[in-house]
Amino acid sequence: MSATQVFIEGVGLNGPGLPDWPTACAVLAGQAAHVSQPTTLAAPTGLPPAERRRVGNLVKLALGVASEAVAASGQPADTLASVFASSSGDGDICHALCEALAGDRLISPTRFTNSVHNAPSGFWGIVSQAVMPSGTLCAYDGSFGAGLLDALTQASVDGRTVLLVSYDAPYPSPLSEARPVREAMGVGLVLSPARTSRSLASLRVALCDAPPDVLPVASLEALRQGIPAGRALPLLQALASLPGKPAQRVVLDYLNGRQLALEVQACN
Repeated sequence: MSATQVFIEGVGLNGPGLPDWPTACAVLAGQAAHVSQPTTLAAPTGLPPAERRRVGNLVKLALGVASEAVAASGQPADTLASVFASSSGDGDICHALCEALAGDRLISPTRFTNSVHNAPSGFWGIVSQAVMPSGTLCAYDGSFGAGLLDALTQASVDGRTVLLVSYDAPYPSPLSEARPVREAMGVGLVLSPARTSRSLASLRVALCDAPPDVLPVASLEALRQGIPAGRALPLLQALASLPGKPAQRVVLDYLNGRQLALEVQACN
């Protein structure tokens, strides 16, 4: 494994039947059954009322899991660098813009502003008042893995604590036929270069050629395969099952036939 080590300080999660990290932790650890239900999205607090009404579902999803992860970490939100990763961006707004271009060609300025791929990062800057570097990337189905590598590199090389947010939501028809995404799901992780009293686990990452891990529960495996952000679920399952156990090796999907091998070890 790579000698580079970072520490997971906080987790945020929202997806079908996994509305937050404490609920998901019990499900992923096998202590509660997974009951798949539509993902519920709340309007983000911290935005001005006008902006709160106008943001799309993808922004709500991203900001929700980011806020949960940061709150769990105990880190001041305005001190964190951030990496936002999504495989496709906001499909609802893309669909609306395509409809407008096929019709009267009158584009809503608000929709145009919210259509850019880094819109969630921009709104997070408003909510958190963070002035640290923030990047947004897209790597198709490997977007979570690409975001994790980016965030881990910043934490280990630059010595800064980094918020990683990975999120995806379905396109409406007919775009959904070309790019199916099962349901909305978002994951937030706060990664620190040094262990703290709140550290959940240490994490080491290396590239590998082994096949990605498969989840034993069929409904959870369907989320892993059907939502790009769901590729994080084997890592989250390891985190949920770690206390009192030795280090675990987890293999996640990445890009170009390569995978990410993660060594995850509990800090308590």
